[in-house]
Amino acid sequence: MDLIMLGTGNAVATNCYNTCFILNNDDKYFLVDGGGGSGLFRQLEYAGIDWKDIGEVFVTHKHMDHLFGVLWLIRLVCQYSVRGDYDGELFIRGHSEVISIINDFIARLLRPVELECMGTVVHLVSVVNGEHCIINGHDVVFFDVGSDRTLQYGFSMILDDGGKFSCCGDEPFHECVRDYVYGSKWLLHEAFCLFSDADVFNPYEKNHSTVKDACLVAESLDVENLVLYHTVDDDIDSRKKRFYDEGCMFFSGRLFIPNDLEVFSL
Repeated sequence: MDLIMLGTGNAVATNCYNTCFILNNDDKYFLVDGGGGSGLFRQLEYAGIDWKDIGEVFVTHKHMDHLFGVLWLIRLVCQYSVRGDYDGELFIRGHSEVISIINDFIARLLRPVELECMGTVVHLVSVVNGEHCIINGHDVVFFDVGSDRTLQYGFSMILDDGGKFSCCGDEPFHECVRDYVYGSKWLLHEAFCLFSDADVFNPYEKNHSTVKDACLVAESLDVENLVLYHTVDDDIDSRKKRFYDEGCMFFSGRLFIPNDLEVFSL
């Protein structure tokens, strides 16, 4: 399985795309979040992925930089299906609030003939805390990340080698998810900025972590590989080195600060 980071930036990033990624298992694609708009299709094209081949989507929460790209995907799936140019099915999972918002948007934005695709071609699936399902042949469990601002879910997936791949959304770590993510072979965690730049970017006011915070969490969770994302993009050319230099002081495993479209073999 490959992890393809379609985007790595925070909500208002302009030098990279908003945070979203794909898990590719033998050309079976699982998209997690969609970024803030139709730029999703540019990122997919750059990654060599046909949007028609995406069959599974998970939306972590309702913020625009995670949700709106998924609305675009639904629009194209319905539009092409009506034309007879799409013969697949699209399953979109999220907690009940996310699914309700998607339903509301779609009801207002799509044509009646396109809406007929909802429930037959496009399936909106509400998941609850602790729920398991099989996605592209792998066991996945969804969990509430414990946000006190916006209801948000993450997930853990069991890989072919028995290791665990975990995503904690774009919130600081909350103890309520420890059992879900402890001992992960791969952990994706937000890191808005350097701890040394916290007085510049004010991550805590935005309910985000610093690199130091994320790395200390991963160390306490006995994580093997840590991927940091949802970052500022003020100096993106040096982001990888700056984040690594701070992070490796607090995390003893393998640390990755990806650029957009970077691919990791899991």
